[in-house]
Amino acid sequence: MKFNLSDNELHLNFAPMSLTRPIACLRMGLFTNVERYEMYLPDAEIGFHTQDYLSKKYRALDTDLVINSDVIPNEDFIAAICNLEDNQTLMLNDQVLANKGSGKEIVLFVGQEPVIIGDRWHIFQFNDIVLKQDFDAYTINRKSQELSDSNTLIGSKSDLFIEEGASIEGAILNTTTGPIYVGRQSEIMEGSLVRGGLALCEKATLKMGSKVYGACSIGPHCKVGGEINNVIFQSYSNKGHDGFLGNSIIGEWCNLGADTNTSNLKNNYSNVKTYSYESKSEIKTAVQFMGLCMGDYSKTGINTMFNTASVIGVSCNVFGSGFPAKHIPSFSWVNTLDMVSFDLEKAITSANNMMTRRNLSLNQIDKDIFSHLSTTKI
Repeated sequence: MKFNLSDNELHLNFAPMSLTRPIACLRMGLFTNVERYEMYLPDAEIGFHTQDYLSKKYRALDTDLVINSDVIPNEDFIAAICNLEDNQTLMLNDQVLANKGSGKEIVLFVGQEPVIIGDRWHIFQFNDIVLKQDFDAYTINRKSQELSDSNTLIGSKSDLFIEEGASIEGAILNTTTGPIYVGRQSEIMEGSLVRGGLALCEKATLKMGSKVYGACSIGPHCKVGGEINNVIFQSYSNKGHDGFLGNSIIGEWCNLGADTNTSNLKNNYSNVKTYSYESKSEIKTAVQFMGLCMGDYSKTGINTMFNTASVIGVSCNVFGSGFPAKHIPSFSWVNTLDMVSFDLEKAITSANNMMTRRNLSLNQIDKDIFSHLSTTKI
């Protein structure tokens, strides 16, 4: 089976994380959508309909089957797209889910409705639902490793899954509010307090004394400490020390300095306003809880503080006392109220310095994406 995953003209709705990847490559629950389709359809070939500047890295396939990336697939949705015939469009209410060929014939989706995301904050708002769905689909008929006696488990053992090579010692795990998935070669250090749902992905680490609750996803190779509530880390990012982070999304290759803290609720308890990359202005939302949204390769200094619903672009360096601006454009060097451009070559060097610690580096296509974002000043 061959298909393209389409951004569905919502690319900027998921910025800044989508500035460096298609929507299908954003993580929530246990997986990205690409990984999710690979789980359900192991033999599938997957391409992308995304922005031109991303298309060299994320290529489209020659196929007439197009699936919207804002749909989080479940078993019923997988069955529906597998049965889609030539020139049919699959719809749910007024939402186009997928189409094949001309799509002239309308087919209504029947079955368990999939989660559909339309804005970046949906990633943390719906994470509990998606995490539970992923957990059930991925762990069914598989055997978990045993939890050692040094830990305390509250809730059902069936809602805890520990992959081979994972390490958990001296932690308190509570599955009464959601499942806990502990990936291959990941580690939960002693003194950690975890209330599910949690997806701790491959080779990720919860540092000593971590406090985790509210449906969190910690992507591969991330290191996280302190207090986190309803947060999604993409991969290779670090928050290794104390500090609160709530209702937030952190991109790849980010680093939050010690005691970085975010506000996720306004003092008057009203719904938040946040920066929109589509309108290039602050917009009203229907959301009460919203913390930090940070693009790839961005970093904070120690004791950095963020206002509610702050948005930080790609490759930013934020430090200093006081609260920085709620929106910081990509490639910015910010000392509280002073903001200057981060030189492109220095930004590339900084990114490579972090990546070489994991034996990785930016290739020329990655550098071209950096150059595009730096030039367009998104």
